[in-house]
Amino acid sequence: MSLPTAELGTTGMELTRVGFGAWAIGGGDWAASWGPQDDDESVAAIRHAIASGINWIDTAAVYGLGHSEEVVGRALASIPEAERPYVFTKCGLVWDDADRSARPRRVMEPAVVRRDVETSLRRLGVERIDLYQVHWPAEDGTPLEEYWQVMVDLRTEGKVRAVGLSNHDVDQLQAAEKIGHVDSLQPPFSAVKRAAARELAWCHENGTGVIVYSPMQSGLLTGAFTAERVASLPADDWRRSGPEFTTNLDRNLALSDALEPIAQRHGVTRGAVAVAWTLAWPGVTGAIVGARRPEQIDGWIAANDLELTADDLGEIEEAIIRTGAGEGPTRP
Repeated sequence: MSLPTAELGTTGMELTRVGFGAWAIGGGDWAASWGPQDDDESVAAIRHAIASGINWIDTAAVYGLGHSEEVVGRALASIPEAERPYVFTKCGLVWDDADRSARPRRVMEPAVVRRDVETSLRRLGVERIDLYQVHWPAEDGTPLEEYWQVMVDLRTEGKVRAVGLSNHDVDQLQAAEKIGHVDSLQPPFSAVKRAAARELAWCHENGTGVIVYSPMQSGLLTGAFTAERVASLPADDWRRSGPEFTTNLDRNLALSDALEPIAQRHGVTRGAVAVAWTLAWPGVTGAIVGARRPEQIDGWIAANDLELTADDLGEIEEAIIRTGAGEGPTRP
């Protein structure tokens, strides 16, 4: 299938407006897991996404402590290289195999980054990573200028095609840009989490592509959640203790309900409306949407070419204000 695309900044990569997010397929038994997963179903979901026209996958070394990259590599192995989607991954989180439940450390020491890119290439089974991203600002004392330089060097050397930052603010983007162009930013962004609007504007002005993550707020804006379902999540699912699923749950579910009339008018799901809302913001190239089973993709792929009207955006803005969900600007 052929889906509408947009260029990722100045990279020359034309991306479908939605991409496959591989966080959840990392499986259980680690600090930020979504509970146990079926690898065969995960592979089937990736292949279904590709068959449906999606042309990029976003993963990270830390997802499942290496397992997500391995599953992505397994899914890609039988696909001819010329037909493979773009593959994006991230570095900068180091874990302890002896204590999988411990929070990974944010380490961006250049030698560690160079080691990790080789490990990711091996797990993914690719010769070059299309987009290599710093997962979080370093906490090990490595200055941004130092770790961004090694990322730019990897791009120059051809180990990676493009380099980006995830979860970095405007000041950090500006500092990195002085060293070498920031090809992309990956911020959290949804109708609930809107604080990254300032970063979106900076990227729009500076030729930096944006791929937002959690546009459906980890499932809260799909219509599939209730308080009872949250309570029944596996013990190792991070959402059981996340504030959007606990303290703020009622407001977020009320906002989700407000998306239903818009979804019905367009003949799509609430999830597709939630994703399309993020794609309506200037500067946003695409949205990362997770799936663990093939049928989940069918629920949100319509967002790829769904254009919300001014009335739709106004209705969502009114619902955000009325429910008190989230913080930040309320309309593109």
